[in-house]
Amino acid sequence: MRFYNNPVKEEWPEIMKRPGFDTYELRDKVQEILDHVKSEGDQAVMEFTQRFDGVKLSSTEVSKEEFNQAEKSCPQELKKAIQVAKNNIEAFHKVQFEEKKVMETMPGVKCWRKCSPIQKVGLYVPGGSAPLFSTVLMLAIPAQIAGCSEIVITTPPQKDGSIHHAVLYAAKLCGVTKVVKAGGVQAIAAMAYGTETVPGVYKIFGPGNQYVTMAKQLVSFENTAIDMPAGPSEVAVIADDQVPVSFVASDLLAQAEHGSDSQVLLITTSKKLSEEIEEELDRQLKKLPRAELASKALENSSTVYFDSMDEALRFSNEYAPEHLIISASNNVDLGDRITNAGSVFLGNYTPESAGDYASGTNHSLPTNGYARNYSGVSVDSFIKKITFQKISQEGLKNLGPIVEIMAEAEGLQAHKNAVSIRLEQLNSEG
Repeated sequence: MRFYNNPVKEEWPEIMKRPGFDTYELRDKVQEILDHVKSEGDQAVMEFTQRFDGVKLSSTEVSKEEFNQAEKSCPQELKKAIQVAKNNIEAFHKVQFEEKKVMETMPGVKCWRKCSPIQKVGLYVPGGSAPLFSTVLMLAIPAQIAGCSEIVITTPPQKDGSIHHAVLYAAKLCGVTKVVKAGGVQAIAAMAYGTETVPGVYKIFGPGNQYVTMAKQLVSFENTAIDMPAGPSEVAVIADDQVPVSFVASDLLAQAEHGSDSQVLLITTSKKLSEEIEEELDRQLKKLPRAELASKALENSSTVYFDSMDEALRFSNEYAPEHLIISASNNVDLGDRITNAGSVFLGNYTPESAGDYASGTNHSLPTNGYARNYSGVSVDSFIKKITFQKISQEGLKNLGPIVEIMAEAEGLQAHKNAVSIRLEQLNSEG
């Protein structure tokens, strides 16, 4: 990890740079795949699956038999763990649903807002280097709570053409029966445009690599909404000299093992900690099965030292990490000062991996600095909010003249007339 000692603010943008890529070249490649799937449907999806994943499929649909077999194959201990995680995620997300509240803005003028589910949603579940069955829970549970009537999951097949048993078990547990064997750009295209077997959806959710992120952004220029432009995973850890070195190292490595393009950042007020971290990272790294991936991620990562916690917080808020861990003696107070982060983990005993799996919060979060202007996935993400108003005769008499004045000032006579005609009738009736 690179080390920075009290960098001045002019140096911050360079330190905060995420791993980059050629956007223009990527856009062209992705657009070509999108166009092909749009015109050729399932055939194109299977062709790209064979080309990119090395899997030849005769069908992209997961059968009932495959669901049943997955349930049998999934270890009982894992089933129990998934059920506990589901319960916690469900409990946290259920309280997010907003009840209808009717208010009277002035006598006779009633307004309210109704939550209406997005009927057709597509959930992208990555599966390239690891079967992320936890993402099924994070997306399908709030979709079900919101009341989405059609939910489809796309996820890359394994080399034998199957979907990992934990992914299918989690999907079935969440009531999702439509799972498609497709990953990458072709999966996003199938959900955006629809194919012979994949229903077109109104909004697409889920994290992915640079190709998936670009595909989501491109289809969002058409008629398909997306949750957020989420890319490679990242974490920032704010730590003082009170935190065990092994805890911090384990948190950094937990994100680094996602992939070589993941980014980890240590922001600390302790030079002693920063010196000890390198040695501890090496010690823990040697024991990890995904050590090579994690090691490459660390090459793009940094330790930033500041003399004051105030400056450390300012740096973090500017960076706007996907995950932020605050390991410091006054972590709750420091957490109150955070303005930009996807999800925050407070204290030495709140590892980020708890939120990834089972604490209850959602792990689909904004990356690449988008936490400055995006929230993570929630029940709200699966809902449209429709406003209503009902005005009584008394209400129109109170509000009408205000509207007439404003419409006339804007030069919109028909707007004024829509009110005036009604008022004239009410006045003639006495």
